[in-house]
Amino acid sequence: MDENSAKNQILSLRHELNKHNYQYYVLNNPLISDFEFDKKMNELDRLEKEFPQFADSLSPTQRVGSDISKEFEQIPHLYPMLSLANTYSKEELLDFDKRIRKLIEGEFEYVAELKFDGTAIGLRYKNGKFEKAVTRGDGAMGDDVSANVKTIKSIPLVLQNSGFPDEFEIRGEILLPHSAFEAMNIERLENDEQAFANPRNAASGTLKMQNSGEVAKRKLDCFLYYLLSENLPHDGHFENLSLAKSWGFKISEHSKKLKSINEVFEFIDFWNDERKKLPFDIDGIVVKINSKRLQDELGFTSKTPRWATSYKFKAEQAETKLVSIDFQIGRTGAITPVANLQPVLLAGTTVKRASLHNADIINELDVRVGDFVYVEKGGEIIPKIVGVNLNKRNETLPKFEFIEICPSCNTPLVREDGEAQHYCPNSKNCAPQIKGKIEHFISRKAMNINAAEATVDLLFQNGLIRNVAGLYELKKEQLLILERFAEKSAQNLIESIEESKKVPFERVLFAMGIRFVGATVAKILAKSLKNIHAIMNANYEQLTQIEEIGERIAQSIIAFFNADENIEMLNKLIACGLQFEIEEASLSSNILDGKSIVISGTFEKYSREELKKLIETNGGKNASSVSKNTNFLLAGENMGPAKLEKVKKLGVPIISENEFLKMIGLL
Repeated sequence: MDENSAKNQILSLRHELNKHNYQYYVLNNPLISDFEFDKKMNELDRLEKEFPQFADSLSPTQRVGSDISKEFEQIPHLYPMLSLANTYSKEELLDFDKRIRKLIEGEFEYVAELKFDGTAIGLRYKNGKFEKAVTRGDGAMGDDVSANVKTIKSIPLVLQNSGFPDEFEIRGEILLPHSAFEAMNIERLENDEQAFANPRNAASGTLKMQNSGEVAKRKLDCFLYYLLSENLPHDGHFENLSLAKSWGFKISEHSKKLKSINEVFEFIDFWNDERKKLPFDIDGIVVKINSKRLQDELGFTSKTPRWATSYKFKAEQAETKLVSIDFQIGRTGAITPVANLQPVLLAGTTVKRASLHNADIINELDVRVGDFVYVEKGGEIIPKIVGVNLNKRNETLPKFEFIEICPSCNTPLVREDGEAQHYCPNSKNCAPQIKGKIEHFISRKAMNINAAEATVDLLFQNGLIRNVAGLYELKKEQLLILERFAEKSAQNLIESIEESKKVPFERVLFAMGIRFVGATVAKILAKSLKNIHAIMNANYEQLTQIEEIGERIAQSIIAFFNADENIEMLNKLIACGLQFEIEEASLSSNILDGKSIVISGTFEKYSREELKKLIETNGGKNASSVSKNTNFLLAGENMGPAKLEKVKKLGVPIISENEFLKMIGLL
């Protein structure tokens, strides 16, 4: 294919894929199958790699994000990004309506909108192309999160049709749909990470991640609700948003133009019930004056617009009796109190259990067995107790005392400074911890051994396994004498265990169950240190030099490999033939041997990933942050100001891309 044909094909595919993204993610009306879409995307990706002169940061292929860690730059808002005043009753809304009518003459229209429970964002466009995304921040300045926002497929990178201003900002809410939130929390719990409390926290935390490649995996969504420009097409807010939908933006179909405050009340009453059926969270209704002219006339207070307010729904609660409190023991020894309740209907489901989180929460609520408690379901994996009906309390109920010994092995519990949870330290002999570690080890994302939780319990109860290494010592003859095992099921388990020896190192590392080392961290560790011996022997400073490895993770890794029982188990697994190293890239030279190099900025001749690979294949080590151990900084355009300041402070040498290429013999 010649260059001109390639260019035309690339432009055509980009236009087509942008259209299909809009149909799928905004209109929820796909025109082609996922398979056909992927074929077109793969073809575009192939052409862009073959003809890099036509690269475009707004291409649909760029929505996967990057593994480049980037510090967020604070930039000023073009228009102040203020919060809304909140109201909690219809009386307060009536007061809002009366204030408006005193300030302006004649009739006007309201627009009522769903108040999405996510995190606010401002998107800037220039000549129909995405330019920048900025968080609320303090209302005057916000974080530039453009790289992360570009991964959200419901946000157009190139606008459709025409009629949009040359430059404008559109504001909205980034959120996580319920399905994506639940899947993410299940994965976090599998990785021994704390679950997000609600989709709002998850969306906010995701947007501030340093790795846009990870953001892309989390399936964020975005509804837009406010257009700002010096040249708006219409005076009506509702009309402007309707037009913005034709440009490719995801605008809620549930917004409504209303003529009176009574119609606003009807809208609120309707959505107070219907919100339970939505696939995402809302926490109220936003009420705005429709006319931009009247909005300008009403203006702002120092904190909020006078022409808009929000009505907040009350959180869904139910009252029921607390029957008892159980204590669950996790694979790390964490003790979690769980309330057993008289069954009660809440948000469409029957609730029998609720989280009490930890001892501090129990003390704060002063909850006692036999109390009538208020249960709330606000995005939690299981509902939570939020209060006690003291009017119904029997005064003879004793104050609840948190347990001091493990309910399984009778070991005294410990609670570290700064930790909310109590722990059982008896990791060697506490049955729930041992079984939990084995269940984690065999899970699909770890070793993928085909055995159910009941199977693990059966093997443990019969003394056939006492740790994960015991799996590799099992014989089919031992299984056949157990209940529930026949010839075929026994053979399948033995074969599945044998097959797991081929699982790559990063998954084996995740399977070992080191606290705070989830699947992503395990992959980073394996890639950075190459083999289990290097990880075992790494000190605190070496570990914290690795991207995404902070103080807490580093301390946990060191503590794990300082425990004799873990080293004993590891040696057995090594002897069994599991994968404990990754394949080394062949070295071009050892000219950078022992040198720690930090990359910052953008480059002309090579991408950052290509430069990182050149560092590795010439014997060097990529570091994510500048320290006294950094040998030099490889600097491009627009390097991070924080890195530059630290480099100057520590006296670390700075080299350019050309100087680096000369150093390794490519120039």
